[in-house]
Amino acid sequence: MEPTPEQSPHHAYPDHWEADVVLRDGGTARIRPITTDDAERLVSFYEQVSDESKYYRFFAPYPRLSDRDVHRFTHHDYVDRVGLAVTIGGEFIGTVRYDRIDDRGRPASAPADEAEVAFLVQDAHQGRGVASALLEHIAAVARERGIRRFAAEVLPANNKMIKVFRDGGYTQRRSFEDGSVHLTLDLEPTEKSLAVQRGREQRAEARSVQRLLAPGSVAVIGTGRTPGGVGRTVLRNLLAAGYTGRTYAVNRAFDEGLATLDGVPAHRSLGEIDEQVDLAVIAVPAHRVPEAVADCGEHGVQGLVVLSAGYAERGAEGRELQRELVRQARSYGMRIIGPNAFGIINTAETVRLNASLAPESPARGRIGLFTQSGAIGIALLSGLHRRGAGLSSFISAGNRADVSGNDFLQYSFEDPDTDVALLYLESLGNPRKFTRLARRTAAVKPVVVVKGARHSGTNPPGHAVPVSRIPDTTVSALMRQAGVIRVDTVTEMVDAGLLLAGQPLPAGPRVAILGNSESLGLLTYDACLAEGLRPRPPIDLTTAASPQDFRDALAEALADGTCDSVIVTAIPWVGENGEAETGDGQVLAEALTKAVAGGSAKPVAVVHVEIGGLAEALAAASSTATPRPRTAASRTVSPEAGADRAAATASEATNDRAGTTTPATATARTGPTAPGTATATAALGTPASGTPADATADPETPPRPGRIPAYPAAERAVRALAEAVKYAQWRRQAAVPGKIPEFLDDTIDEAGAAALIEAQLATAPDPRGRPLTHDEARELLGRYGIDVRPTLPAPDPEAAVAAAARLGYPVALKTTAPHLRHRADLGGVRLDVADEEALRRAYGELTDLLGKPAELLPVVQAMAPRGVDTVVRASIDAAAGAILSFGLAGAPSELLGDTAHRLVPATDRDAAELIRSIRAAPVLFGWRGSAPVDTAALEELLLRLSRLVDDHPEVVSVALEPVVVAPQGLTVLGASVRLAPPPARSDVGPRRLPNY
Repeated sequence: MEPTPEQSPHHAYPDHWEADVVLRDGGTARIRPITTDDAERLVSFYEQVSDESKYYRFFAPYPRLSDRDVHRFTHHDYVDRVGLAVTIGGEFIGTVRYDRIDDRGRPASAPADEAEVAFLVQDAHQGRGVASALLEHIAAVARERGIRRFAAEVLPANNKMIKVFRDGGYTQRRSFEDGSVHLTLDLEPTEKSLAVQRGREQRAEARSVQRLLAPGSVAVIGTGRTPGGVGRTVLRNLLAAGYTGRTYAVNRAFDEGLATLDGVPAHRSLGEIDEQVDLAVIAVPAHRVPEAVADCGEHGVQGLVVLSAGYAERGAEGRELQRELVRQARSYGMRIIGPNAFGIINTAETVRLNASLAPESPARGRIGLFTQSGAIGIALLSGLHRRGAGLSSFISAGNRADVSGNDFLQYSFEDPDTDVALLYLESLGNPRKFTRLARRTAAVKPVVVVKGARHSGTNPPGHAVPVSRIPDTTVSALMRQAGVIRVDTVTEMVDAGLLLAGQPLPAGPRVAILGNSESLGLLTYDACLAEGLRPRPPIDLTTAASPQDFRDALAEALADGTCDSVIVTAIPWVGENGEAETGDGQVLAEALTKAVAGGSAKPVAVVHVEIGGLAEALAAASSTATPRPRTAASRTVSPEAGADRAAATASEATNDRAGTTTPATATARTGPTAPGTATATAALGTPASGTPADATADPETPPRPGRIPAYPAAERAVRALAEAVKYAQWRRQAAVPGKIPEFLDDTIDEAGAAALIEAQLATAPDPRGRPLTHDEARELLGRYGIDVRPTLPAPDPEAAVAAAARLGYPVALKTTAPHLRHRADLGGVRLDVADEEALRRAYGELTDLLGKPAELLPVVQAMAPRGVDTVVRASIDAAAGAILSFGLAGAPSELLGDTAHRLVPATDRDAAELIRSIRAAPVLFGWRGSAPVDTAALEELLLRLSRLVDDHPEVVSVALEPVVVAPQGLTVLGASVRLAPPPARSDVGPRRLPNY
């Protein structure tokens, strides 16, 4: 909305305060500043508020607003007086206002930093989290305008409002004065307020997806009058799946006398339907979609699945149509899957929803699937079906204009019917939020991701989201840090999903291999070594082995404490007549299933070659059995998840759908604790469904077997198992969070660094910022305990000699010209220059070989102790945030891309993992008889740099190169720093849905 002439021209309408939010029940609403054009809306809103709510707002009967009230509540300067409204369908459902006051409670202007705040929410919308959302947004507005505290007067009987303030997580003070409760809130965000905000966000977004996947009624808009077509196909699939709710066919072209179609009520519009419609599937041409959306919004539809194409995939005009579609739907409180979607599926017995173009609904299972591509969705559904796997839910989001992979993660985190979340993504609209949500979800259930469009540098057609320039290798490293299982192909995703959904997590990398083919066993053994596993020598049962032999050998391996998982290899065995028998898959499946029925908590996978029906038989043999409990940390909750959940429970316990975490003092039901698992987390062997273990159950009761996955090649089975091993290790480590050492606080001058940064940016008129000089960079880094060895310029031989005399021999002479920097291979560096004669000779050689001193910019630097040359960098990506990187210096590492990455802020564990995760890491630990270097000093350097860029987002890039790590200590020989105004962050501030 634009400001009117009545509004002060120097306080323009702040359109960046506008936001779409998801409310507690999953519906959406819009928050925006109140303007002078809202007088009629405000009066209408007030008329719908009960007398009791009016009394609570004004402390007296106040049946109607006077003209003066209306003028006051609609005229703001957006600095000292601000009003926000929550709207649905263009009408107000809630308002909040602040007025800046001085220390005596009188109207004031800056620098006064306190404001009085008051809320009013329509009674019909109370309990939806409207006031909580308004508090987040008005607090952010106030902070932006220099207000640090809110004051509020609340009647003691107004418990709902008191609870809103109490549960916000802000530091507050409370007193009782003159018959009312006086509250003062400090608006500086706290860990608790952030946890509350994220907890509310998680439940609201999960609920919004749950409303789409479990509707009580569905209307298919655009159902064809004749068989065929998209709408008629969806209607047919809904009926074929046995959907348990009410179904309606809607098409404005239906004959007036048409009462039913395919046995369901047929209507020309939603207005003809007497009952509530929860979900609408829209299958009409794009130019008719706005009319259908308006019809849905006016009749209370909660969510939309838009199958119609013709949007952002068609170019700029289509992108604008897509934005308008989202704006229109959200204005009515509806969320959208699509447009250009394939549909959604929910196999829960109480729902049985197949509102998609998939002709056959998948079997019920424990895998949740999200895909941004209809074609990939078809392939994944087909692949899972062929291998006997079932799904809990399926969303094919098409252009993902609204509901995204982040929303699916929010839903999967809580869904008790989902054990594993599989996602095919082609773009990441909010990478920071994705990694945060993925880390929390991965702490309780596996998340497997395939990322398409990895190397194109652009988003696929239809995906109107910001393009991140982060290299794919960096994206992969950041996903791994968040516990995401990143695989390259959809086949690998299905392979990993089958193992993770049906088998417990391995306690370690030790693998037992047994089977009736020595050759296949050796192939499996080699594949294990290639994937970093520790296989035992294969056990050859010989080709004469019977199913009973397989059963006995598998039972023995499961009982063996020297292995953590078992791979069974099988080829057709030879019968008495000498012919290969390929049709005994059922018999072998029964034998293997009986072997695992004893309750071992080890994963089992089968590699088979041409054994007809084995995979299907294994799936069928376990289809009626509940999954086996996972080992070690099956319900480990990450620190972030725990904080979010604790704060959320405190604020909205009655709305928390998540299961209760098992007490840490309980006893694990999955056998011995896995190596490296803390005793406090031993209780986390809970059912794969994610529900808490029954504390009253008999701990000796053996777990029931899960589905044994079968693979047609050893490499595929081993790769899936290796991913499970790495994920299990991540889970064990995540159970005990890393820390930022306290000693850093004693050696860091945060305020001094901030002053330096402010002064440097003040001298940079360019909004892109400026690079610091060598001395400026040394001073800034020194504030964080990072010492950079000084260099002295040497524009001529005499200056070089003087510099060496000042620094002391031996010295290094090197060029700093941009085209020669860090390129020792080009001859621009002379080391261990012992005296003046050698220095003059080296200076002459450099200038003769490479050019004039003015071109080379030579410098002199004192020699550092010998060690391993490394590179440490930190950079800010607008989408992903601050990233810390590490690698060895030199062309080979650059050529091979051997660099590791972690998100900032980094913990002590992140720093330790960072230096150990590069392929050349053995060089740091005494490779080929060399002396191990001081990795502790290197880890401290990484933590200090992480702290610097985390404390000061204006530091947009730092490169420390080279960092020479010696057996004792390290030396930073070169540093470059760039400052710039920090990029806007999409993961901080009040909750809001993205608008692309």
